[in-house]
Amino acid sequence: MTEAAANWITIEPHLKHTSLLAAVPSRFSNLTNDFEFAGWGTISQVNLTPDDLSHGKDTWHNFHNQQVLGLFEASALAANDILGGVFYTLPSVFAISGVYSPISLFVAALSLFLWRPVMEELGSALPISGAPYTYLLNVSTKFVALVGAALLLLDFAATAVTSAATAMAYLAGELAIPFPLYVGTLLVFVLFTAVSLAGLKESARVASGVLSFHLLTIIILIIASVVTWAFIGSSQLKANWTAGHAETPVSVLRHIFNGVCVGMLGLTGFECAPAYAAKMRQGSYPSVLRTLHLSALVFNTTISILVLALVPLGAESQGNVLSVLAEKVAGRWLRIWVAVDAVVVLCAGVLTGVLTACELLYELSRDRVLPRIFRAPLPLTGAPYMSVLCFIGFSIATYASTGANLTIISEMFSVTWLAVMMLFPISLILLRFSRPRLPRASQCSLTVIIGAIVVSTVVLAGNIGINPAIGGWFSLYFSILVIAFSVANNKVTILRWVYWTYDQLPLLHEWKLIRGWGTYLISLMRRLKRQQVCIFVNTDEINYLFNMILYVRQNEETSHLKIVYFCKGTMLPELEANAKILDEAFPEITIDLVLVEEQFTPQNVAALAHRLKTPTSLMFMSCPGPSFPYSAAEFGTRIVSI
Repeated sequence: MTEAAANWITIEPHLKHTSLLAAVPSRFSNLTNDFEFAGWGTISQVNLTPDDLSHGKDTWHNFHNQQVLGLFEASALAANDILGGVFYTLPSVFAISGVYSPISLFVAALSLFLWRPVMEELGSALPISGAPYTYLLNVSTKFVALVGAALLLLDFAATAVTSAATAMAYLAGELAIPFPLYVGTLLVFVLFTAVSLAGLKESARVASGVLSFHLLTIIILIIASVVTWAFIGSSQLKANWTAGHAETPVSVLRHIFNGVCVGMLGLTGFECAPAYAAKMRQGSYPSVLRTLHLSALVFNTTISILVLALVPLGAESQGNVLSVLAEKVAGRWLRIWVAVDAVVVLCAGVLTGVLTACELLYELSRDRVLPRIFRAPLPLTGAPYMSVLCFIGFSIATYASTGANLTIISEMFSVTWLAVMMLFPISLILLRFSRPRLPRASQCSLTVIIGAIVVSTVVLAGNIGINPAIGGWFSLYFSILVIAFSVANNKVTILRWVYWTYDQLPLLHEWKLIRGWGTYLISLMRRLKRQQVCIFVNTDEINYLFNMILYVRQNEETSHLKIVYFCKGTMLPELEANAKILDEAFPEITIDLVLVEEQFTPQNVAALAHRLKTPTSLMFMSCPGPSFPYSAAEFGTRIVSI
């Protein structure tokens, strides 16, 4: 007996009568129910090899070794987007809110007091990367998670487009470029396509360097502006107020509210922090959120006040308003410095959009939504070329379809960001309802959760009310992505409909060119369903097992499922019998029972994944309780039951 055979012992197959399938007629004219039948399952006992255990131990250590980001480095990854957003937020806010812009930006920043406790609770309960897509994947159905993924991808595309177009606007304000702005924006995309394919990845060190340069620039600009304000007095502020203040309280409130709606764009980047929470040092996540929040609150409000006090009304709505402010308070040298800072920070925003989108597409590929090619690297650089090219292509298509209109893109960006932020309180409500036993370090009030949903809904409606056409643009791109992800996630279902159509039209079977389509479609469907899925169980209650298998059938396209029980020192008396019953109940899925002679630990789960050649993203478990010694993130599996 070989070593492999000694470590994997098939105890017995499930012997059943195939005549059971004959009692149900087939839905296909030329295909029997044998097509629906996936085969009978087996009961096996697995002994993990030293190589498997070593791989599991290394995987577990790698998970903990990735928690290296300190407060400044972790904050820098998102702060470049938040603090860089001032370059494209200020012109939009001043154009709609006028002299009330500082109040609008301050109120917009205050709203994050609602989201911080929500995101802290989610991060403590599920400290995993890829949020909020991965939050929804663990607390709801896969379709709901794909809706979140569509919003995230649209948010990343809007980030990249807005950053690229604004960078060109600042560059055009300082240099006489010989081509239109939209051509320059496309050149920025071409440049960062090359950079991304070359394998240059955003790191905490690079982000920290960019943020340090930007903070230095902003601090110098603030100091120079305060000194100039003290020297020349408040005459410009008074003139602006006289020319721009509203006559009635209702008009004042409308200006402020509209400014808040648009000013939320200046907080973009805050939603990025949970995406890499798993790489932060333990206990630093709440401090990162607080740092990002206070930075936006202080810097965005302060700069808007200085612009209002020193720049004539009307000039604030220029795309390069901070360059105008810099020249007024310190001369040409500071204007050039601010313009260089704007281009650097905004280009970093383009790269951030590309890289975060590639990470999302990678996760979707691991979850079998997208094909494996989205994880395929270039031979020399290791860059995921298909993810890069598809995201850049989608971003360019989005930009071109709006007529290269930065205003439309910015407004749609604001709506998309608000929709993404709404996913966090919704995820927390679903988590409390469907995964109530999941341990967490902090817990916020239900009033705060509802408040975050109400605020995001009102502000989102306000943005659409300012320009109803934005709702149409947002719905268009969002619908395209949801449909695309739904089609990708239901490939077998769609192929079944294609085969059914082919099966119902005998004429198609006579054409020489497509005569063999039926055989090819059947082979393709079987190949797509071949990837096995594992569920970990700690009970033999048949209703519990049934619900977990039902989740797999409704959310994953597979014909092979393994019920895995880590039976070190224990055995469930009804597990084998119930596994056989469930194998009878789901003839379209082969249900194996795998008994592992080890303890249920993250290391052993990773070892089993190595043994079965099944990624942990396709391994499902029930919700751990407060006494469970490990966090759900350590396993890398999906939580699919209460």
